[in-house]
Amino acid sequence: MPSGRHEVEINVPAEQVLALVLDFGTYADFLPEIVQCEVLREGEGEWDVRFTVKVVKRIRYTLRVRQYSPTEIRWEMLDGPFKANNGGWELRSTDGQRTHASYFIDLQVGMFVPSSIMRSLVERTLPETVHRFKEEAELRATNQGSSGRE
Repeated sequence: MPSGRHEVEINVPAEQVLALVLDFGTYADFLPEIVQCEVLREGEGEWDVRFTVKVVKRIRYTLRVRQYSPTEIRWEMLDGPFKANNGGWELRSTDGQRTHASYFIDLQVGMFVPSSIMRSLVERTLPETVHRFKEEAELRATNQGSSGRE
């Protein structure tokens, strides 16, 4: 995947979207490709997170996630099968109750992957992932801060 960016309007305040982005332990509840998400280390505004995903096959990688401001999260790869996995979220409150969210990623695989699969990741998977975050944030807001799961 060269790089991709997807933007969406979310009908909840930015601080609630940020709380969801940083709630790594619940990713497997609403992102079907996530098998497991484990925080290995937590510091002030910084997390090392190991992801296990099932796309075509099971892949495990670790990212260092940093919060640069109340509205900006970025990550970089620490370990995994990719040459690079860098990206982030930029959140902008539009009226105090809505958030303009931008998700961006630069993923460079370390093995040969057909261009059709890479295009699918950029054109289909990235927007689907962002949409799932939107749905989950709005569901949690509707359920007044619960995980949205019964």
